[in-house]
Amino acid sequence: MKPLSPDDPRSVGRYRTLAVLGEGGMGRALLAVGPDGRFAAVKLVFSSLSHDPVFRDRFRREVSASRLVSGAYTAAVLDADTESDTPWLASLYVPGPSLAHVIDSAGPLDVAALRHLAVTLSVALADIHRAGLVHRDLKPGNVLLTHDGPRVIDFGIARAADGSDLTATNALIGSPAFMSPEQAVGGDITPASDVFSLGSLLLTAATGLRPFAGTSTPQTLYNVAHTDPDLSRLPPEVREFVEPCLAKDPARRPTPQQIVDHLGPASSPTAPWPTAVHALIARQEHLLRTVAAAPPPPPAPGTPAGPGRRRRAFTVPVVAFATALAAVLVVVSVNVMTGSDTENPADPAEAASPSVSADEALASDRLRRVDPCAVLAKAQVPSMGLLVPEDDPIHLHKCRYEGTESGSVTLSLGERFQNGTAERDAEGRAVQLTHLTGGCEAAVQLTDDPKLTVTVSDASSASCQIPKAALDEALRRLRTDDVLLTLPSHSALGLDTCLLLDGGTVREVLGPATATADGLHGCEWSGSRTVRVRISPGVPGLPPEEDSRELSLDGIDAHAVTDSEDYCSIRWMQRRISDTRAEEVEVFYTQDGGQDPCGPAQRLASEVAANLPRG
Repeated sequence: MKPLSPDDPRSVGRYRTLAVLGEGGMGRALLAVGPDGRFAAVKLVFSSLSHDPVFRDRFRREVSASRLVSGAYTAAVLDADTESDTPWLASLYVPGPSLAHVIDSAGPLDVAALRHLAVTLSVALADIHRAGLVHRDLKPGNVLLTHDGPRVIDFGIARAADGSDLTATNALIGSPAFMSPEQAVGGDITPASDVFSLGSLLLTAATGLRPFAGTSTPQTLYNVAHTDPDLSRLPPEVREFVEPCLAKDPARRPTPQQIVDHLGPASSPTAPWPTAVHALIARQEHLLRTVAAAPPPPPAPGTPAGPGRRRRAFTVPVVAFATALAAVLVVVSVNVMTGSDTENPADPAEAASPSVSADEALASDRLRRVDPCAVLAKAQVPSMGLLVPEDDPIHLHKCRYEGTESGSVTLSLGERFQNGTAERDAEGRAVQLTHLTGGCEAAVQLTDDPKLTVTVSDASSASCQIPKAALDEALRRLRTDDVLLTLPSHSALGLDTCLLLDGGTVREVLGPATATADGLHGCEWSGSRTVRVRISPGVPGLPPEEDSRELSLDGIDAHAVTDSEDYCSIRWMQRRISDTRAEEVEVFYTQDGGQDPCGPAQRLASEVAANLPRG
């Protein structure tokens, strides 16, 4: 989300525009609010396309297709004008991240979340197919996640199931990595095509990898049509409903209703997303409230506000975005680097002298105090330009960086070591290069715990040159003090979590157990029973999970969650970082049946709480 530019209209029809949501091949999407107070995503067609009669007819068909679809898991159409000089379409705005962003930011989904996603998206597809349409572009970027489930968006290339196409004849339309085989080879498209795309989407959500991605579009299309995806990383209970969707023969794929019948209905009105996903959603909602509360931008003197109804002229205001809203969005949106920034990067680490040795820089105690979004800020990487960190990171140990020229990389501190191809960097350290499906990651092991690494990954480039170059720069900057956080005395981020439980208590509760670091901010003790303690990100004010119960740990308010005799999770907020971020502590205890697991879990959590600093 970014501020309106001087060229963006201040109103579209009866909708007052607030911010820019994004831009695609067809047009620009704006956040707007209607007279009834509902927020809308308004798609404005580019003027260069609006004068093309073939494209305008296609847009009319998109509006008609979108209006046919209704259901709990699709974004409803609110209004449209296909005859204006600048055609537009307003859909209900869903304040949630895309599944693509969730996978990139929070990682793959767990089994419960995948099952919920499979059921709810199948219901959405059933609604779409019932309207006589095939979506044809179901992919992670076209699925938004909310607290109560997903929403399928973008019917721009939907096709009537009777074969009447909304696109140019013989055009290859869609996203190659998520096409069906028949779509890839130009065959007949039926509702079964969406089911194959659903299988690819679920496999990506489960593994973080696109199953058919190749080094080029032709290679990707060949893979879709002729190769079998690697399903070995799927849990058996997930593989059983993903694998049938990926049958090359459309007749062998289940229908969306058959998937729902097999898995059963969604078990709860609240989606069982991981905590990190609910936090991403909460941040989107907070951003929406912040933008909506800002003063409206002033209208341009002497000009209409924007596209009206029935082919009025599309006028361009000459005033810049209102100062107040610009200030809000500078804080919460991705910064856009200007040309002068690119030519003269203000690199805060460039002039800093190393304060520690290379070995000291890669020690766990120091890395716990590193801000991952400071390490590569404004670093210059070949073919990417300057790296710009994400503005409101959800993780404590990783940060995603966008290049001002192209691409993105993710820096992670304390990831588990994976064997790869070893190379030597300038200081003689072994750098492990691991080829991913469609990408590469470069990693170097920590000096005091070789099971953990500092890693830079690039999920979209088969070459390891970019992540290797970014890792080299990260290792240089990690030796400076400019990357260190200034932590208050009651922060838990700098603590070794393996020291938060006394060995005697662990033996009494778990029996003989061995402590193992679980990243930089976690520890796991495994014996006949297991406990894991983690310092994790949270969102202040986020309601507790359904069926949780309140408890007190020596005056600290906590919540316990369990639904079986096998586990109990206890969480509480350690420190509020900002309005949208907090440090949370989780004690997760598991056993193989027996008495109430929250009894021993509370004993362990009480000791952890007693060993943490108080604010």
